[in-house]
Amino acid sequence: MTGRALARRTLGAGSLWVFAVGASSPLTVLVGGVVAMYAFTGVVAVPLSFVVIGVVVGLLAVGYVAMARHVPHAAPFYALLARGLNPSVGVAGAVIALLGYNAIQISLYGLCGVTLAGLVGGQWWVWAALVWVVVAILGQLRGVTNAKLLGTLLAVELAIIVLFDLAAIANPAEGLDMSPWSPSQLAVPGIGGVLAFAMAAFVGGETGPAFGEEARADGAVGRAMAATVAFLGLFYAVSAWAFAVAVGPDHVVDAARDPDQGPLGVLGTVYGSGIITVATVLLVTSVIAAMSAFHATVARYIFALAREGVLPPALAKLSGGVRGGAPLAGSAVQSVVAAVVVTAFVLVGADPMTIMFTWLSTIGGMSVLVLLVLSALSARAFFARGGGSRESVLVRTIAPTVGAVTGFLVIVFMLSNLGALLGVSPGSKWPWIIPVLIAGAGLTGLAWGGGMRRGRPGVYQQIGRGTPNPLTVGDHRLEPLEL
Repeated sequence: MTGRALARRTLGAGSLWVFAVGASSPLTVLVGGVVAMYAFTGVVAVPLSFVVIGVVVGLLAVGYVAMARHVPHAAPFYALLARGLNPSVGVAGAVIALLGYNAIQISLYGLCGVTLAGLVGGQWWVWAALVWVVVAILGQLRGVTNAKLLGTLLAVELAIIVLFDLAAIANPAEGLDMSPWSPSQLAVPGIGGVLAFAMAAFVGGETGPAFGEEARADGAVGRAMAATVAFLGLFYAVSAWAFAVAVGPDHVVDAARDPDQGPLGVLGTVYGSGIITVATVLLVTSVIAAMSAFHATVARYIFALAREGVLPPALAKLSGGVRGGAPLAGSAVQSVVAAVVVTAFVLVGADPMTIMFTWLSTIGGMSVLVLLVLSALSARAFFARGGGSRESVLVRTIAPTVGAVTGFLVIVFMLSNLGALLGVSPGSKWPWIIPVLIAGAGLTGLAWGGGMRRGRPGVYQQIGRGTPNPLTVGDHRLEPLEL
């Protein structure tokens, strides 16, 4: 099975950047995440929180990307944990990753459906079903084809955010007040919640290594992820500050709690009401782009696990031809899972935003953060055993250690503020379902790996090692050549 390969040498650093930034969905972060951060936590230093979390994610990314360069794999968390710690931990990482990425992707059906229903009318689940068809079709295409489409959507989406930033900064309510950048404004009650929200905004930025097998150059993944983390940290921080400037830092919390004073309201005030409709449409395309990126990531995880025999080999089916390499079976599985889960939410009458979107996205964000921390520890162990001996001490030891510690602290902050994140009453035990679910996924993976070690030792020993030799698979660039 290890001869099966995704479409090699088809994605440059720019395409990988598009997938990662698109998965983060910048317009959704501005219209939803930034507003929620101000409204729910009452913290004014939201811009600074993005800088802090950007540093944390950057530290976690150093070991993650460096090890991924030595262990390229379509299911990076799975492979890195398997090679750095042990194969059973790798399987546990795969289960948590599948839980987290599916949860994030499926949560966006609620957001997209509600947004479209508010824009043109109808039931949210009808629009969600139509979006499901679009995402399922996109999932059957090669990564490079998706990257071209997502890149176009992302460019327009970012342009709208830039227009908002310019409008806000050019029309400040109380001058260009810099208080939202003050550390004293961040070190207040509510810091845990605001850091947790900021971390959720970065989710998706770590997906680049999942496309590493399709990268044109060995360093493309590292360049793309470094650019992604730096861009998202700066872009979100400036946009959050722009919103505070537009309404005044002293009034930003109250404004965030008023639907008419959000970022779209600022756009409408400066550019006219028509821009609000355009921005709402682009919010939908932004969400679809993010859904497509997460869908593609899940499909590659399923393909990679099936290629190594951890999942049924039939799930490693790819599109045909030298120019093929799209994970068809993995894409189909993700589509089926999404359809089943969304249908279940509809049948029980769950609110698509307060329940479906909020809870599932929180599961996804916490799952990814747990995996990043485990990957930092895995990278440290991998390099300590002599892997990647040419890496500097900063990459081998310092960054993974500091990243793991700071990432763990953010996890503690998230756990301590789960109730506020989910909007439940103080003292409720329901939020603890989320860490229990993630822990259960990890334990299931450990048990699964242990079972393979006893019953299928050959498969167990190859966990995380199933990437084919480049010399044994086709290269689309050679297809036009005739001998």
